[in-house]
Amino acid sequence: MHNLILDIGNTNSKIAVFKGNEMVHYHVVPKLDEALLIDLIDRFAIQNSILSTVGADAGELVTILNTRTKYIAFTTKGGAEDGLFSEIDNQYKTPSTLGLDRWAKVISAHRLFPKQNCFMIDAGTCITYDLLNDKSQYFGGSISLGIGMRFASLHHFTKRLPLLKWDKDADIPIGVDTETAMQNGVLQGVINEVEGFIALQNEKYKGLKIVITGGDAGFLRKQLKNSIFAPQIIYDPYFVLKGLNEVIAFEYVQKN
Repeated sequence: MHNLILDIGNTNSKIAVFKGNEMVHYHVVPKLDEALLIDLIDRFAIQNSILSTVGADAGELVTILNTRTKYIAFTTKGGAEDGLFSEIDNQYKTPSTLGLDRWAKVISAHRLFPKQNCFMIDAGTCITYDLLNDKSQYFGGSISLGIGMRFASLHHFTKRLPLLKWDKDADIPIGVDTETAMQNGVLQGVINEVEGFIALQNEKYKGLKIVITGGDAGFLRKQLKNSIFAPQIIYDPYFVLKGLNEVIAFEYVQKN
């Protein structure tokens, strides 16, 4: 059974094909078009599909998925009323505004780390922080500016600061001129923010697992590898995709 998993973000679209629980194909594109989608469905003989989007109009893509695969509509609804992951106690006050990618991470944590405290940091266009506790309760989290957005904001809201491109593999520089001062301020600020959030959650929850995912997760992993939190950190760039695949698995088990 091959499942097609699509995660359409603010910047890029992530595409994965799973055979059961094994990911057999993955790539990232700036824009997911209909021709690419049809090619993937045919090439892998896709049977099931699911899509998460942060807000882009995906109507034409959904039409293709509905026509050529068994498409599972993914929403933040779920619980006792319809049985979908009813064991997760979702206390988010406005589920209709909860990002599908955030909900997918909660599902992934529930399946991969059952009955454990799991703190998820997703470093993408925005940086999101979400926690699922060992009682399978989810109360929400935090949304912060992503790294690229911080650099863009410095340029946009000032008259003289340049728009910088940053090297994810480079070390954080010392601020000896304007450009390196900007780099140091943004990048060190992000690390301080992340460490602050982790420290706060460690005070509240025992045995905390910290999952780092998203496009800029590699940078965070590198910067935190020698921190006191390093033993707790799990680097998983496919965490959202795994959660979406679990939704398909759940549906398949329930109906077959």
